[in-house]
Amino acid sequence: MPPVRPVPVLRPATLGDLDALVALEHAAFATDRAERRAIRHAIRSATMDVLVALIDGDVLVGAAVLERRKASRIARLASIAVAPNRGGLGLGGSLLDAAEETARTHGCDRLRLEVRADNGAGIRLYERRGYTRFAVRPDYYEDGMEAWRYERTL
Repeated sequence: MPPVRPVPVLRPATLGDLDALVALEHAAFATDRAERRAIRHAIRSATMDVLVALIDGDVLVGAAVLERRKASRIARLASIAVAPNRGGLGLGGSLLDAAEETARTHGCDRLRLEVRADNGAGIRLYERRGYTRFAVRPDYYEDGMEAWRYERTL
C-alpha cells in the first residue's frame, strides 16, 4: 500500500508565520529570495495574498504569494515554495488551487506567473493545469536564468 499523503491545511498567512516563511524561503530557493521585510509587507498588503500550507497541525511546509492590482482582472502568482523535504506530496498543486480560488474571489479572471526555464517540476505542474506559455524573459533571475511566462483563464 502506498504511504498516506498528509492533507495540508491551507490558510492565509499571519505575522505569526513570518519566521517560518523566512526559513521556507531560504530552504526552497538558492537565489532570488524574498527578504523578511518583503514577506512582512506581503502579509499586511491589501493587494497581496500569502497562503500557507501546514501539516501535522502547525508545521509550515509551503506557501504561495498572489499579487493583484485594483484596476486589473489579472492576478500574478509571485511565488510558490515547498519545503525541499516535502516534495512529491502534491503541495504545489494544492497551493496553486488555493491561489486560483483566491484570485477568483477577488474578481480576477486570469492568473499569470513566471517560472525558471530550468524548473521542470514547476513547468510540468503549470502545463498539466492548463497554463499556456506566452512569453520568455531573458536574464530574469539573479543568476541569469530566463523566465518562462505562463497564463491561464480562471
